[in-house]
Amino acid sequence: MKKSYYLFNPGRLSRKDNTLCFTPVDEQGNEGQPRHIPVEGVDNLYCFGSLDANSAMYNFLGKNHVSVHFFDYYEHYTGSFMAKEYLLAGKMQVEQTRYYLSDKKRLPLARTLVEGAAFNMGKNLKYYQGRGKDVTESLARIENYTTLIATATKVDELMGIEGNIRQAYYAAFGPIINDFEMGNRSKQPPQNEVNALISFGNMMCYTVCLDQIYHTQLNPTISFLHEPGARRYSLALDLSEIFKPLLVDRTIFSVLNKKQLQANDFRQEMNRCVLKDSARKVFAQAFEDRLKETFKHRSLGRSVSYRHLVKLECYKLSKHLLGMEEYKPFKMLW
Repeated sequence: MKKSYYLFNPGRLSRKDNTLCFTPVDEQGNEGQPRHIPVEGVDNLYCFGSLDANSAMYNFLGKNHVSVHFFDYYEHYTGSFMAKEYLLAGKMQVEQTRYYLSDKKRLPLARTLVEGAAFNMGKNLKYYQGRGKDVTESLARIENYTTLIATATKVDELMGIEGNIRQAYYAAFGPIINDFEMGNRSKQPPQNEVNALISFGNMMCYTVCLDQIYHTQLNPTISFLHEPGARRYSLALDLSEIFKPLLVDRTIFSVLNKKQLQANDFRQEMNRCVLKDSARKVFAQAFEDRLKETFKHRSLGRSVSYRHLVKLECYKLSKHLLGMEEYKPFKMLW
């Protein structure tokens, strides 16, 4: 089975036959121990340090459908190398565009995406409420805002409702997380440890959604809740709203409450909080373990991984756009 690899150190990527060779290189130019990876076992490469690779290498990666996702020093997602869009289909492109251009078609779909995200946020809070965490006020606020979704008449209005729901949701992080305070949500830049983890985790979730979209006929640049824009894959933003509570937030709660990450795993630089390299590795491993975790899918009647669950969501959306089956977002039951 193919897997993702995380390259935290700067280095050089080369090829020998059908094997990738990553050689870490430190600031003085000294080479470390090379690591060899058979290309047929690689799904994605996540690069957090500078990567030295030539066009022949990217041709090789493209032919083997290996995606490379890049992050800067501050954990910001900066872009991806993706092989040519080998599954794109004209009919899907046309129907996806029609849905975006028609308010009558787009608005109900955008409502459904917000409803799915709100449900999963509420489900997270109910899970911790059952374990003695006082999140009653946040749950009540989320439920009140959720009632407004059905009467929203514009996508911008839905985005505002979703923002209010998420603000109420983040207010519950304080009672849930031990030993850390989140305060207000701060993104650019994140001001404390919890905000830094949220920003980092959300970017990881975005790349997972983008990668799974790539393996379907959907066009990642045409979206329904978020506005399509230059140089961004806005459909991945749409889908990540549903999965952030499940993949990102549950991972954050786990690594902090189990003390896998502590205050000394972060550092303050200028006006921002950043993860140390060791913290990035711990969180990335926990996130990857979450993606590999399986559960019994209630509709399929078999076990699927959380990573595959994202692809199934893409398939459901595809069927909706083609008029085959009404889209219903994934909703957590636990």
